[in-house]
Amino acid sequence: MNYQSTRLEQVKSSPSMAVSQAAKQMVRDGMAVVDLSLGEPDFNTPEDIIQAAIVAMYKGQTRYTAPDGTPELKDAIIQKFKSDNALDFNRNEISVGNGAKQVIFNALMATLEEGDEVVILAPYFVSYPDMVKLHGGIPKVVACTAENNFCPTKEALQEAITEKTRWIIINTPSNPSGAILTKENLAMIGNVVNQYPRCLIMSDEIYEKICFDEGQFTSFGKACPELKDRTLIINGVSKSYAMTGWRIGYGAGPEGLIKAMNKLQSQSTTNPSSISQAASVKALTGDQSFVEFCRLKYQSRRDLMIRGLADVPELKAFVPAGAFYIFADCEALIGKTTKNGQVLNNDTEVATFLLREALVACVPGAAYGLEPFVRFSFATSEEQLEQALTNIKAAIATLK
Repeated sequence: MNYQSTRLEQVKSSPSMAVSQAAKQMVRDGMAVVDLSLGEPDFNTPEDIIQAAIVAMYKGQTRYTAPDGTPELKDAIIQKFKSDNALDFNRNEISVGNGAKQVIFNALMATLEEGDEVVILAPYFVSYPDMVKLHGGIPKVVACTAENNFCPTKEALQEAITEKTRWIIINTPSNPSGAILTKENLAMIGNVVNQYPRCLIMSDEIYEKICFDEGQFTSFGKACPELKDRTLIINGVSKSYAMTGWRIGYGAGPEGLIKAMNKLQSQSTTNPSSISQAASVKALTGDQSFVEFCRLKYQSRRDLMIRGLADVPELKAFVPAGAFYIFADCEALIGKTTKNGQVLNNDTEVATFLLREALVACVPGAAYGLEPFVRFSFATSEEQLEQALTNIKAAIATLK
């Protein structure tokens, strides 16, 4: 019996999770795999945040909350936007979900009609196209290049956006490339979108706090204030505060959209965890030194990876301005032959080769809509990264 709906049959499981699971199985089998596939901080959640959760439990804050989040967390989010981005929101313009992915899911489900198009910039976060398909939408991918800092050209956007376009989804800093869209980039996108009154803008800013060097982050809401009534800003605590398992994300946008999203959430997960919400209040309002500590660690790891990959000419690394990923062009490896006689035909086979022969788990660019690339996460120790670089160099040296 087929238990899947027709709509679900066109959706694939997360490629990055699949690679990570394969790597974990190899570790269980006794192999020393360096897993650079998942985008998850390797730090523990700060102690003061953990203590805030414990206090909340002892105070009896273990019951249902409002579907869209507690007033305390909403106020903390509002203050965060005001302090960090010079943006003003009220409680009715905030929706808290079980991770940023649920907020995105709710927004798409609340707004998409069958056949609506959603413009997505490639390389993109792996879940965007499938979430669009789940709600009857049609992903319309705009390929971006490293030469243009993975920003779309005005001409490409003008060709992609039509009267059928319901959303454009942007992600800055980007997963997987680490590129940051400048204020000028965002203004260009806003100017094109402004010509289509039905088109909404979703700006995924989950890596906002992880920016390096002179990479100055600008929220889309700040760059294009004239589009506030059509903009949904996505953020959360997972990446910045090492809280991936706490599952708290949030969206800020026009009241009508937020109301529709909250209606959906009330009929699905009801509300985010009350304990996680209490912890997130502490994360957003407490000491922020942990965020800077992590940022500096990530920057040091990024520099280590860039230096190491400079000795591997077959992998041309894009230098990320933010997030914690290296997106490397692997075109020079396409057509190479392994010691077992297998020809590497695409980046998926390159990633498989690196897992089997270098014992390094990474994700192929195909998963992000742009080939031929591989993505390495540097959210792990420098010792692990150094081992990965050594393994990669040795494995590639065996190719013909």
